[in-house]
Amino acid sequence: MALFVISDLHLATADLNKSMEVFGNRWKDYIQRIKNNWLKVVTDEDTVIIPGDISWGLAAEDALPDLLWLDSLPGQKIILKGNHDFWWTTLTKLEKLFEENDITTITPLQNHAKEIENYIIAGSRGWFTDRSMQPDDEKAEYDKIVNREAIRLEMSLKEAMALREKSNKEIIVFMHFPAVWSEFKCEPILAVLKKYEIKTCYFGHIHGVYSVPETITYEGISFKMISADFIDFIPRII
Repeated sequence: MALFVISDLHLATADLNKSMEVFGNRWKDYIQRIKNNWLKVVTDEDTVIIPGDISWGLAAEDALPDLLWLDSLPGQKIILKGNHDFWWTTLTKLEKLFEENDITTITPLQNHAKEIENYIIAGSRGWFTDRSMQPDDEKAEYDKIVNREAIRLEMSLKEAMALREKSNKEIIVFMHFPAVWSEFKCEPILAVLKKYEIKTCYFGHIHGVYSVPETITYEGISFKMISADFIDFIPRII
C-alpha cells in the first residue's frame, strides 16, 4: 500500500478542444499517457493525492466524464482544488455528485486532514500571484484571497495536529500553488507552514519549466514540484 502524488491532470476526456496538447509536444497524448503510467505503478490498494487542476469542466456536468475517467483508475484518489477547477462548488454538492454517479474512489480534501498509510495529509489551494504585480485597486482583493487561503490551510493543519496526537505520524502538506517560487514568497502561507513546523510541501500549477530542481528548500521546508508535465505524467511515490 503506497502513497502517490501528481498534480494538474487538466483532463478533457469529453472535450478535446480544451486539450493541453496545444501547449507543445510535452503534452502530446497526455491523457492516454497518464492512464498508461498510472496503470503501471498504482494498484487498488494505493492512494494518489491530486492537488488541483483536475478537469477543464466549467460546471459539474462538464467535469463528470473526467471524474468518471479518474474513478475508473486503480486506487483511492484524494483531490484538492486548483485555480482551473471551476466545477468544484461545495463539499455537499460534490458528495451528492459522487453518490449519484457511483463515484467511489475520489474524496475531496477541503479544510480538513486525513490519515493515510504512514502520513497525515493536509493542504489547501493557496495563491500564487505576487501582490507587488497587482494594480493598486486590486491589492486589497489579493490580500483577502491570500488571507482566506491561509485560514483554510490552518483549519486543515489544526485537524492534522489532532490526528497526530493519536498516531504521531508525519504531517505533509499538499497545495496547488507554490508558496515559494523564484523570488516569490507567499508570506501568510509560509507563516502557517512554519507555525505548524511543516517540513514537506508538494505543489503543482507551474508548467513549461523543466530544468529547475524538483525540490526547493526554503527556511527548513522542502517544496516539491509535482505538476504532471514536470514529472512526465507518472504518479510520484511519496
